[in-house]
Amino acid sequence: MRAILSPWDKQGLEPFARALTELGFDLYASTGTARLLRQAGLAVHDVSELTAHPEMLGGRVKTLHPAIYAGLLADPTNPDHQAELAHHGYQPIGLVAVNLYPFRQTVEAPGVPLALALENIDIGGVSLLRAAAKNFPHVIPVVDPADYPLVIERLQHHTDDAIWRRAMAAKALRHVAAYDAQIAAYLGGTEDTLPEILPLALTKLRDLRYGENPHQQAALYADTPNPHLAATVAGVRQHHGRELSFNNILDVDAALACVRDFAAPCVAIIKHGNPCGLACADELAEAYRKAHAGDPVSAFGGAVGLNRIVDPTTARLIAESHYDDIIAPGYADEALAILRKKRNLRILEVAPPPEDQTEPAVNPFLELDLRRISGGFLVQTRDAIPENAVSLKTVTAREPTSEELVDLLFAWRAVKHVRSNAIVLARERALVGVGAGQMSRVDAVDIAVRKAGDRAAGSVLASDAFFSHPDGPELAARAGVTAIIQPGGALHDQEIIDVANRFHLAMVFTGFRHFRH
Repeated sequence: MRAILSPWDKQGLEPFARALTELGFDLYASTGTARLLRQAGLAVHDVSELTAHPEMLGGRVKTLHPAIYAGLLADPTNPDHQAELAHHGYQPIGLVAVNLYPFRQTVEAPGVPLALALENIDIGGVSLLRAAAKNFPHVIPVVDPADYPLVIERLQHHTDDAIWRRAMAAKALRHVAAYDAQIAAYLGGTEDTLPEILPLALTKLRDLRYGENPHQQAALYADTPNPHLAATVAGVRQHHGRELSFNNILDVDAALACVRDFAAPCVAIIKHGNPCGLACADELAEAYRKAHAGDPVSAFGGAVGLNRIVDPTTARLIAESHYDDIIAPGYADEALAILRKKRNLRILEVAPPPEDQTEPAVNPFLELDLRRISGGFLVQTRDAIPENAVSLKTVTAREPTSEELVDLLFAWRAVKHVRSNAIVLARERALVGVGAGQMSRVDAVDIAVRKAGDRAAGSVLASDAFFSHPDGPELAARAGVTAIIQPGGALHDQEIIDVANRFHLAMVFTGFRHFRH
């Protein structure tokens, strides 16, 4: 039996090839692979001996030949196939060990030219794997060097049954499918945001203990290619604490999204996907104090996100309360030592996002938001509007003061991260009340006001969508809210404006909403 060996990643290849030889395989390899195996003292033939044709175009064409594909695709139980093989002097091939040119690793490098990316699109390897997978009852496709020992063990003990071969074929085709998806994403660019076919290449990073509930299986996958994986929750570096769970990952992702929306030092405390505390200040420690004061009861067991390197003072304050997770762009040595004393606290570090947002996208689909529904996915662009794109229109007799305006813009950015229907009250760039995920907007106002208590007086309010009736603004005004920011555009806008004027509120319309279902 013959084996074709042409892996890009040659890890573990020598002992694998040696074991195949001992099992009676005749080895055929591409030029570079053959040279390596001969240096190891193994008997190996060049692929060109099969094809009777030299490699061409600098190695671009070497295996694309009937002598190879007839050997891979022939069915030994089909007499016609066997007769054709014999007529042309071809022989069956029983195993293909191939992994593909490193396209993903190439395009993830900074500043890679298009010509180099194209040179790293594998053609022959993909074709070999597809042919072997198509004929898996008779040909074993091997794409992962980690599988070499298992392949040898199966062959030695004659346990290479149809179920295992089918699994190997499926693994090879998944590898090829992901590879093609990475190339399609790179070549597609940003012109077609929502293409007719959306190819995604997801790589499993690790299994999780369970999903949202213990009876659900779960795993963490990463988008590829993604040169900035370390700047995402999927690529975090964990310094301390137990393994991340499904729910932990959701909360730290929400915390990271919150704090990255603000340029000033910012701290977010997330509980079940919603910010129960969020604040900005000139100093990180002060931002934490204000965030924790937003709802210290709900903060217990939450996830803390920070957009600055954690200093010892802030670390000491955080250590006074119980949290499950903390995520930040870095930690001072002393701060890390302080936080590590909290035995069950997961301490996560995430790289900052790239400063140059104009660099060519290697995978424009990274910016899409996908939601699973029965039978498919809903796909949308992210809710990301630059601050300078927010055009405020004052619709009341009173204009907001400069202090109110600062808090209104803070609240408008904060309400985007709260589940709809969403209402937030803010004062001095800190949340003092949150009403999240309510079926009625007036109920969301009521919850936010009750959460704020006395702190509602002098605060401002943000609503993620327009008020359809004046009951919500009136409730807020009676609690002491002085200004409101909302999209506007409701049938009863004038009634709402009249109520605001009656209570001497300032109200501004943004013209767009921030629903988050």
